[in-house]
Amino acid sequence: MKQFFVFVKKEFRHIWRDKRTMFILLGMPVVQIVIFGFALTNEVKNAKIAILDPSHDVASQELITELNASRNFDVEANLHSYKEIESSFRAGKIKLAVIFPAGFAEDLQHFNKAQIQLIADASDPNVANTLTNYASAIIMDYQNRVTYDRKLPYTITTEMRMLYNPQLKGAFNFVPGVMAMVLLLVCTMMTAITIVKEKETGTMEIMLVSPMKPIMVVLAKAVPYLVLSVINIGSILLLSVFALEMPINGSIVLLVFESILFTLVSLSLGLLISSGADSQQSAMFISLIALFLPTIMLSGFMFPVENMPLPLRTISNIVPAKWYYSIVKSVMIKGLGLGAIWKETLILSGMMVFFLTLAIKKFKIRLA
Repeated sequence: MKQFFVFVKKEFRHIWRDKRTMFILLGMPVVQIVIFGFALTNEVKNAKIAILDPSHDVASQELITELNASRNFDVEANLHSYKEIESSFRAGKIKLAVIFPAGFAEDLQHFNKAQIQLIADASDPNVANTLTNYASAIIMDYQNRVTYDRKLPYTITTEMRMLYNPQLKGAFNFVPGVMAMVLLLVCTMMTAITIVKEKETGTMEIMLVSPMKPIMVVLAKAVPYLVLSVINIGSILLLSVFALEMPINGSIVLLVFESILFTLVSLSLGLLISSGADSQQSAMFISLIALFLPTIMLSGFMFPVENMPLPLRTISNIVPAKWYYSIVKSVMIKGLGLGAIWKETLILSGMMVFFLTLAIKKFKIRLA
């Protein structure tokens, strides 16, 4: 074990001597937090919504039919009480809830006005804002039709609530994505490159003839990047809380644990790439094409996965960042516990074991 820590110390010294690499590893989270400080608006289609309609009259049923007929909405559930709304949001089943008052049609007939409440999941402010705008437009269009040629027009007012992110801050959307990108880039790409660099310079063979087992040598090179990733996690969380005023509603211990788990998945991928790459250029190319770009495109950070064709939605399930992005939003923004993210946690754990086992196996074959 003493020899293992000697190798870890040596790798730390190599990283410390390369000032440019240190700047990239530790300065990148700060730069990306600043750069991604804006919101992106995307069209949302087939969003799951829930309906709470205690009136069950003709007017409310007509509006529900129009919402369901829109390409933007799919009625996922018909609720029976107000208490079911929160549980539906926490389970991630819906993005929007439409609540009709009792006697909706009667209010229109006797008072010429009625109120509809829209409750949106604002953990993604862009999607929440877009969905409420879509629903408001459909309601307004219905109102214009029923008031045609009437001297006393009906008036339907819409009340909106944004759960988890009432001020619609863009940080609530991009911070989880930046965390996924930074950890993936630092762990996967840098780990893959540093091991391949040893192979290119011929120093890997020198280290492998040491008394330590070959796999311990490789793991020793990955430990410094795990430590740097933990530092990056801390810097991102500090910037999010104090600079962007983004609260951590859930357990910070659970959030850090899940981040370390994702880091281990990324390190395993880096080791797997390094075992198959024969040059630093090829390792970087594989990391960018096979990991970094799918993280941007298929994790749900930039573009809603629900909008993508079925083949892309299926492929997105093998992107580790998709599950980590969901975990961070659930814990950090919604304040949920392990009971709500156990599936994502098991998937990341399975990925870590699979990639690490495959990397070790392939590495031994190459040494033979």
